[in-house]
Amino acid sequence: MSGPTANLVSIPIVDVREGGAVRHAIDGRARARALRDDCVAWLLPPARMALPAADALTRLWLERSRSPYVADIKAIAVALGFPGIWLLNGSYQWCCTAVARDEDGVPWLARTLDWPFPGLGRHVELARMRGAAGEFINVSWPGYAGTLTACAPGCFAAAINQAPLRRRTRKPWLRPYDLAANALRTWPIRFTPPDHLLREVFETCGDYRATKRRLETEPIARPAIFTLVGCARGERCVIERTEEGSASRGEDTSAANDWLRSAPPWEARVGATLLLTSSSEEAAAHSRARREALASWPHRLARANFAWVAPPVLNPFTRVAVEMCPANATLRVLGYELEHGELPRPVTRVCELTAAVAASLAS
Repeated sequence: MSGPTANLVSIPIVDVREGGAVRHAIDGRARARALRDDCVAWLLPPARMALPAADALTRLWLERSRSPYVADIKAIAVALGFPGIWLLNGSYQWCCTAVARDEDGVPWLARTLDWPFPGLGRHVELARMRGAAGEFINVSWPGYAGTLTACAPGCFAAAINQAPLRRRTRKPWLRPYDLAANALRTWPIRFTPPDHLLREVFETCGDYRATKRRLETEPIARPAIFTLVGCARGERCVIERTEEGSASRGEDTSAANDWLRSAPPWEARVGATLLLTSSSEEAAAHSRARREALASWPHRLARANFAWVAPPVLNPFTRVAVEMCPANATLRVLGYELEHGELPRPVTRVCELTAAVAASLAS
């Protein structure tokens, strides 16, 4: 992480234990607008003009689901008053890499979040939230109601990776058709979106075992890969989910964007720039390379200072990197953006939230 630091921004830590995601959006209205503007800046004008229509379709899909947070999203969209909020809450990270491992007798979880939208690294925030089961820290953005990465100190931490693509064709240039067909396939499915299920377990589950059971058994609206750690040695797993199926493993606890043992009709996700050109074999190899590189990182995450965020884990769409240990109440976050060159660089200072820091913020 060499280079000038004068332009690095600080990651906000916002206390929304009262009011949750709705208050996060209202209090951060200007930041939410800046995020939306950055995310759509790369789109051509016709695509930007289509935002209201995309919002309408996403709203219909979410309202048909079993999401417990539709009312939150409605309130956020009304309060912010600009298009893109429903789309943000219905979209999904493109490719990610995660690992769960024991260090000094306790589990750690490290992950990168990769998304083609610019601005997600620069505008990332830590939202202190609370549910019936207690407090948790959500790595999130103002205007977003779900959870992709979070830590409940003293309980568990978890993250979502996007699952592989269900293919109906085999040609690379037909992937847009498969993406559209999968979107249509989810229309009659009225289960909970996986990022909303993850927020719900942070609000309602008090320990690793209860969370694992819920993530394994609750039907979800689209496939996902969950990485979960608790506080005791060995409390770590990867949960591969289809809408109603589940496969969990307590070994080989690293994940990218393919099943550990993939087979047709499933295909590993590829970055947006390779969507029309990469073969299935190349997609699988890239996902496997990221997963294995992070799994074989030879140093301790507790002292890595994000040095593990290097190719192939680091790629043009990397926006956020996170290190979490619920046992010692540690959460570290770093934002990335692709501004110059071929790979993103840090655009934020490292934000480290520990039990001591959280206590001082609460006082």
